[in-house]
Amino acid sequence: MTAQGFDPAHVEAFRYLGHDVDVAETTVTVRCHYAIDDLEFTETVTVHAPSGVDPSATNAIRAAARLLHLLAGVSYFKAAAPPLIEITDGGLTTPERQLLDAFYLDGLGEFAYRNDLDLGGLRIDATDTTEHTGPRHSGEPRRPLIPFGGGIDSIVTVEGVRAADPTVDAALFVMSRAGDRFAAIEGPAATTGLPVVRAERALDPKVLRSAELGFRNGHVPVTGVLSAVALLAAAATGRDAVVMSNEWSASSGNLTHAGRVVNHQWSKSLAFEDLFRHVLATSPLSGIDYFSWLRPFSELWVARRFAALEAFHDVFRSCNRSFHLNPADRLDTWCGRCDKCCFIDLILSPYVPADTLRRIFGGAEPLADVALATTFRALAGLSEDAKPFECVGDVDECRVALLLAAGRPDRRDDVVLAELADATRAVVPGDPADHARNLLGALGPHHIPVGLRPVELLGDGSERND
Repeated sequence: MTAQGFDPAHVEAFRYLGHDVDVAETTVTVRCHYAIDDLEFTETVTVHAPSGVDPSATNAIRAAARLLHLLAGVSYFKAAAPPLIEITDGGLTTPERQLLDAFYLDGLGEFAYRNDLDLGGLRIDATDTTEHTGPRHSGEPRRPLIPFGGGIDSIVTVEGVRAADPTVDAALFVMSRAGDRFAAIEGPAATTGLPVVRAERALDPKVLRSAELGFRNGHVPVTGVLSAVALLAAAATGRDAVVMSNEWSASSGNLTHAGRVVNHQWSKSLAFEDLFRHVLATSPLSGIDYFSWLRPFSELWVARRFAALEAFHDVFRSCNRSFHLNPADRLDTWCGRCDKCCFIDLILSPYVPADTLRRIFGGAEPLADVALATTFRALAGLSEDAKPFECVGDVDECRVALLLAAGRPDRRDDVVLAELADATRAVVPGDPADHARNLLGALGPHHIPVGLRPVELLGDGSERND
C-alpha cells in the first residue's frame, strides 16, 4: 500500500514495529515505528537535559520510552482505525493492557463519534508479560516536573506547589515541535522564574498530510502522550514526580453515544490518571510519582486562586488561536470568540474585576458580545447543544460562575450576563453563594502527596492509597 492509494476501509491491522532509544550526554531521543498494513510511520521525540542526562536512570529512561511508544501510536492508528492492533516487539503487562484498551476506546471516543465509527470490537493482539516488582515511589517529591501550558490551570499548579512547600526544586516541562515555541507559553513560563525542561515531538510527515492522503482525522488523547513524554523527561533529568494540572471536571463527559460517555478530556480524567499510575507502579518507573495537583477541585476553585495571581493576568493566554501549528496563523492576543476564550472569561468573571477582564481581552470581552450568547448557553447547559468539545468546565461550574458574576457591582450593566443569569436562575434556584460553596471545596479523591497539598486538603483523608 502507498500513501497515495490509501483506503481506510480496506486496512486490516495497525502494527507496532518497535522503537529505538538513543541516550547522549545531554539528550534522549526516541524513535517510534508503526505501520498500517505495510504503510510505515516514524515519530521522533527528543528530550533535552542541558545539565546532563542522569547516568543512573537507564532503566527508567528505557521504560518511559516503551510507554511513550505504546501511547504515541494512537496518532497513527486513527488514520484508518482498523479492527486489529498487533504488538509484536514485546508483550503487555496486565496494567499496560488495561491502559491501552481504555486509551484507544475511551481516549478516541470523540474521534469515533465524529467519524461515526464503533471501536467496541477493537482487538489488541499481544503476548502477556510479567510486571516489574521494584521499589515504589516513597516520600515527598523534592524535584517535581510540572507540564506547563501557560493557562490558568498550570499557573495555579506551579504557584500552589511552591506555596505548599517553598523548598521543592520544581521545574516546568514544555513540549513543542523542533525550533518552534509558543509565545502563549513562553511569557507565563518566564514569569514563574522556574527552569524549563524541553522536549520536541516530530510526527511522521504523512500524518500532517492526512486530508490530502485520505486518512481519517480527529481528536486524539494528546495529554496522555504528553504525560509519557514528561515522564521520559523526568527520568532523564533526575526528577521524582510529574505534576499535572487536570481538575475534577476533566472527568465529566460531553455526551453519551452508543451507550458510552464521550469525553474530550478523557486523558485528563481521573480514570486515565489511575490507569497511568498503575502502569508506573508495576514498571521500572515506580520511583517517579504522577498525579494532578488540581484533581479534587473545580475550575471555579482554580479561577479564585488565579484571581490572586495578578502577575500573570496580562501574560497568560489560553485562546485556541494562540496554538496553531502554522506560526503564521497564530494570534498574539486573545481572539475573544472561541469556546476557550468564552469559558476563561466566564470562569474568571466572579473573581476578577470587569475592567481587568476587558483589558485582558483587548477591549473585546466575550461576555459583552451579544453574538456569543449561544456559546455561553451551551457552556451552561441552557440549550440543547452539547458541551463544546474543548477543555472547558462542566455545566454546574459555568452556571454558578454566571450567577456569581451577575451579582458583582461592576457587572450590573452587562446586558448579556444579566440575560444568561436570568435563564440560569430558572434551572438553579436558591442562593448562588450556597451553590458556590459546594464547588469550592474538595470534590473527590486525589493522589496529591501530603507535603504538597493546599490547606483545603490538610487532614481531609480523601487521598487514595494504591
